[in-house]
Amino acid sequence: MPLITSAGIGSGLDLESIISASISAERTPKLQSLLKKEDSLKVELSSLGEVKSAISKLQTTIKKLADIENFGKRTADIKQPSSGDLISVTPTSDISVGSFKVAVKQLAQGSRAVSADGAFSDSNAVVSASGGKLTFAAGPDKTFDLDVTAGMTLSELRDAINSSETNFGVTANIVNTGGTAGSKLVLTSSITGEDNDLVITSDSSELDAIETYDATLNPSGGMTIDQTKDKAQNAIISIDGLDVTSSSNTFKDAVQDMTIKAVQVSEDNAGVLDTAKLTIGYDRDSISTLVDEFITNYNNLIGQIGLQTRIGKPLNGDASMRSLSDQLIGTLSSTLTDAGPFESIFDIGIGVKKENYLEKSSLVRSLSEAMDDNFDNIGKAFAGENGVAKKMETLLANYLDSDGLIKKREDNLNVQIKDVGDDKLSLDQRMADLEAGLRKKYAGLDVLLAQMQQTQAYLGAQLANLPGFTKAKS
Repeated sequence: MPLITSAGIGSGLDLESIISASISAERTPKLQSLLKKEDSLKVELSSLGEVKSAISKLQTTIKKLADIENFGKRTADIKQPSSGDLISVTPTSDISVGSFKVAVKQLAQGSRAVSADGAFSDSNAVVSASGGKLTFAAGPDKTFDLDVTAGMTLSELRDAINSSETNFGVTANIVNTGGTAGSKLVLTSSITGEDNDLVITSDSSELDAIETYDATLNPSGGMTIDQTKDKAQNAIISIDGLDVTSSSNTFKDAVQDMTIKAVQVSEDNAGVLDTAKLTIGYDRDSISTLVDEFITNYNNLIGQIGLQTRIGKPLNGDASMRSLSDQLIGTLSSTLTDAGPFESIFDIGIGVKKENYLEKSSLVRSLSEAMDDNFDNIGKAFAGENGVAKKMETLLANYLDSDGLIKKREDNLNVQIKDVGDDKLSLDQRMADLEAGLRKKYAGLDVLLAQMQQTQAYLGAQLANLPGFTKAKS
């Protein structure tokens, strides 16, 4: 039997077109139905995603509104004198509003010890021939030890002090005077506050020149601290004429619930110190901004629900979307408790327009008026136990949580899309099987017709050779 490599070769018939048409007639309507269903599911999933994104944005804002700390912020307005900035301030939410005049009388500083004239000829002078141990201390709890090796020079001692891993804040420098005073070792401590002077002792008399002088405890010490300018000292500020001291330049709770940092000493103008005028107020701008963000994201969600449920849209007539819209306005309209004079969220300068959109309103009172009269109660209206933001958090979580309505809906749509994909693969396999069957059937027909044509040609040739057989004239 001859080998048929393409349908129709043996018979001369266009069997390839017949096979292709047969498969197309079977495949096309089924595939179009699956593609239409897949597109519909994807459009619905996309629409649901738009609503979900809008819910998520609103949820982010609601979380801020549900945090009472966001309603307790204070602002610190400082009017510094023309001579420069005297203070910086960090208020907490607990501070009462008010005004203060602050002057800086003295900045805190650490002590500075300087070696005696002629103690060291230059930076290469040997500090100790045999070595020993130095102990540095400042205040009751700052201390570190340093081993001095035999033959250590002044510059090597400086480097050892500065690189010590246990150094609590002592900086060593060498000043070369160029005169008979020789090279001076200067040690500066970062530990500020009265009675926190740097104290240096040793276990060897060879190191007396590095020890700090004390008329009673260590008169042989060679490092001196100038009592007029180099002693460790407290910072002193004046608040409305009352002096306050601190061991550092930071004053915590000098005014209750506020931290003041002294920056520079006030200039003295004929006995009158420059002052900074400090005014503590409510942070109204942050609340106004947060309410604006809430209205914008709320309206965005209402708009998305309206858009995605229009006639012709995939969520048109969707019961869950209607329910969400109703629940949103219902939650906003709920009665408040423990929020002072505010019985609902609409009492603090928020109103409802057409189609449930929100706006800033002054029909009852404006937000600014509400902050003027009952600032603390605005936070309770949103973030209190019975506040609107707390209720809204619960509502939105029902839609966005891992077991929420939106997530379940998305999961269901994705499963259906996957099923359609599986059906398309199944259709491809069935069409492949159909084509294989058709090719098998038509291959037999093709061979049979080819054989018949060969037989016809043979018989025609034999008949033509018979005596008396005459060909028809063309």
